[in-house]
Amino acid sequence: MKTPHDKNNGPVLREHSYDGIQEYDQKLPNWWLATWYITMVWFVIAWVAYYQFGLGQSDTHEVEQAMAKIAQQQKQELELINDDKLWAMSKDPKVVEAGAATYATTCVACHAADLSAHLAGAKLPGLPLIDQEWKHGGAPTQILTLVRKGAPDVTKGMPPWEPQLGLQRVVEVVAFILSKHNPGEPITLAADSPLKK
Repeated sequence: MKTPHDKNNGPVLREHSYDGIQEYDQKLPNWWLATWYITMVWFVIAWVAYYQFGLGQSDTHEVEQAMAKIAQQQKQELELINDDKLWAMSKDPKVVEAGAATYATTCVACHAADLSAHLAGAKLPGLPLIDQEWKHGGAPTQILTLVRKGAPDVTKGMPPWEPQLGLQRVVEVVAFILSKHNPGEPITLAADSPLKK
């Protein structure tokens, strides 16, 4: 039996055993020790730099910066969208088809598949989208704002859809709705429209 003092290159057994098992007393590999020491040194440097000198950013700050960048990008995209562009999109079959698919999964419950807001003679909670009467304005950008941000009083109107669908899908839905209308058609405000006040 080898002892801990043997000078052989093989594993060295300790003199004691535990639970019937005699354990080795072998040195850890140098590559493992080097990795461990580098990790400890890196931790000390990172801790001093981050917590003592304020270098680097927290995860919260990085997320806030990313969200601000996304908001800025959406703002720039919105600035490019106007009534003419929305009307043009309503003539693009691919955009209208994508909008119809989104409408079929999110809007039919309130506005019906045919945009009439009626199903089998029963009135649905939403307003008709195929006539020329609009409660919150019938201009394409007004419709876009309504779908994006929802009705001024969400308890009595449509919820905001942009947080769930994203700007692109909202624009596609508006293009689909506009595809059922023609540019220049007369628009009337509903009697209970807040825009009349």
